[in-house]
Amino acid sequence: MKAPEQKFCTTSAAGTKWTQGLRKFFEYRDLGISEATGGAYNAHVIRVKKPVTEFPHTGQHTHDLDFQMFYVLKGWIRFTYESHGEFTFRPGDSCLQPPGIVHDEIACSDDLELIQFTSPAKYATHAVPAFSEAKEKPL
Repeated sequence: MKAPEQKFCTTSAAGTKWTQGLRKFFEYRDLGISEATGGAYNAHVIRVKKPVTEFPHTGQHTHDLDFQMFYVLKGWIRFTYESHGEFTFRPGDSCLQPPGIVHDEIACSDDLELIQFTSPAKYATHAVPAFSEAKEKPL
């Protein structure tokens, strides 16, 4: 596999711009990776949009991508995963969500911040029928 051409890329927290992204109850800080890799990869920080006016719940869905992982920086987030059950992730926890895995964010703290990495940078999201949920599994 040939790696995509990459440009040197830095971002600074000073003057950070938070924008609307996939979910309207979250804000996204682009880290410049998509542009630097010609869309092969993406990295962004995600946080709960303030003031919290809506319960952050995504519904069961899947993404058309090759790679997706997140790392929790602050707060907590709870997901269910088809065939794996329910997990609560806290600061320092991470998750690799394999391509095509059906998942659903069911709750998060109002101070949630996480960093997410995907490949490719842009991908489709599809709602899927409900799956049975199992008890929460410890990390």
